[in-house]
Amino acid sequence: MPKINPLLVLPPVLLAGFVAFVAVGNFRDDPTAMPSARAGHQAPVVSLEQMGERPLFTDDMLRTGQVTLVNFWASWCPPCRAEHPLVTDLAESGVTILGVNYRDTPERADDYLAELGNPYAAIGADPRARMGLDWGVVGLPETFVVDGDGNIVMRFAGPLTEAVIANQIRPAIERAQGGGS
Repeated sequence: MPKINPLLVLPPVLLAGFVAFVAVGNFRDDPTAMPSARAGHQAPVVSLEQMGERPLFTDDMLRTGQVTLVNFWASWCPPCRAEHPLVTDLAESGVTILGVNYRDTPERADDYLAELGNPYAAIGADPRARMGLDWGVVGLPETFVVDGDGNIVMRFAGPLTEAVIANQIRPAIERAQGGGS
C-alpha cells in the first residue's frame, strides 16, 4: 500500500473543517446575533466614575423594579453617533436608559453630550473598560435590556435602528415587564 503524504491531506481536511464551521454559523436562528453569556443572569456590578455634575449610574439603579436599558457608548464611535437620535427617542418615550461612557475622555464625552443631548437618566465613565469587560462588551455601541430585579434579558451589539428597536428591544422590554414570553 502506498504511503500517503500528510501534507497533501492536510489542506482538504482544513478546508472541509472551515466550510463546516461557516455552515453551522449560518444556520443559527439569527447569524448576526451575538449571544450573551450574561442573559438570564444578574447584571455584573456597576462600577463607574462620576461624569461632572450628572447623576451617577449606580448598581442600585438596576434593581428598582423598573426595566432599564444600559447603553455603552463613546464620543469616538461613529455608530454611537448614528444611534444617538434613536436612544434619545427611546428616552423621550419613557424608557429609562443608563449610560456607560466607554474608554473615552471626560472632555470629549461632555462635548458629545452637549452637541447631541443627554438621553441618560444617569451616566458614568468606564475609562479603563473594567465594567465593559465584566459585562462582556466587545465593541460599541452595545445595549442591554435589564429587568427590574437586575437580570439581563438581552444584549444587542451594534447600533440601534428603528427595526432593531421594534423587533428586538421593545419585545425584550415587554418580556422583562412580564408582558411576553
